[in-house]
Amino acid sequence: MSRTLPPPLSPRPHFGDQTPPAIFPPVLGALSLGLAWRQAAEVFPVPAAMGEMILGAVTLLCLFCIAAYALKLARRPGVLTEDLRVLPGQAGLSAMVLATYLVAAALVPLAPGVALALLGAGLALHAGLVLLLVLTLIRGPAGQRRVNPVWHLQFVGVIIAALPAQALGFTLLATVLLGATGMAALAIWGASLAQALREKVPAPLRPLLAIHLAPACLFGSVALSLDRPGLAWGCLGLAALLAGMLLLRLPWLLAAGFSPLWGAFTFPLAALANLVLAMAAAEPVGAMRIAGGLVLVAATLAIPPILIAILRSWARGGLGDKTNAARV
Repeated sequence: MSRTLPPPLSPRPHFGDQTPPAIFPPVLGALSLGLAWRQAAEVFPVPAAMGEMILGAVTLLCLFCIAAYALKLARRPGVLTEDLRVLPGQAGLSAMVLATYLVAAALVPLAPGVALALLGAGLALHAGLVLLLVLTLIRGPAGQRRVNPVWHLQFVGVIIAALPAQALGFTLLATVLLGATGMAALAIWGASLAQALREKVPAPLRPLLAIHLAPACLFGSVALSLDRPGLAWGCLGLAALLAGMLLLRLPWLLAAGFSPLWGAFTFPLAALANLVLAMAAAEPVGAMRIAGGLVLVAATLAIPPILIAILRSWARGGLGDKTNAARV
């Protein structure tokens, strides 16, 4: 009796062959969550070590993810431009660069020299990424040049650099970044609003709309660090309005079910927690403390599951295909 042999197993891919940029947005959110817990120690009687533990663990995870993508890039440098042709790739690579600013902010009180080096490296990488992205958009089809929320990460996200810059004493740089990115954000918000009035957003892309919340939160945090409380309160009001709109439309945002684009929820939520907690530390009002605690709890409950789900999808090998990531 003949025995049918099982089909040969497909060769196991080399580590890093299809590292998807989609792993970086939830890592960025987790880094911001660690900073929020560090901030919480100034408002609530929580252990200061909580934020440091989160920041340490997520920084190591971030370095691992960067190393995985660097390995992919070293094997075939052309994957960088290929990843920039799709929205998940644009969002992910932007988040990877922005993560350097958050790591720099985390290291300011611990190792200011390293923080300064990271800040400079982040600014150089960001400039290179934006240049490459602009060239990709110019050479690509017209449909790729449509304004979308991911543009905030690319053209406004450098505002994150103002946080470590101000902490390191570069007040002028932080002020310039606040003004320049503020104008860019207004342009993107305006164009996005006009676009939304004319067209419907496809269900799979709706989670990206959460990114619109992040600039308002970051502007408020930077304004507070620059001792501009009036501007900070104005940004907090705008952030509260945007967050309220997103919360009311949450079922609509989640209509397509879980996808790797849910990573877009993580950083804006953590940025909101950072802003509210910073305001609570500056203005010890009971209502602000309660709001800060609620947003921090929401961020802590939401961000880790999204991060774990996306990393699990990467580990199982399906994340790259789901997000059209380039292969080596």
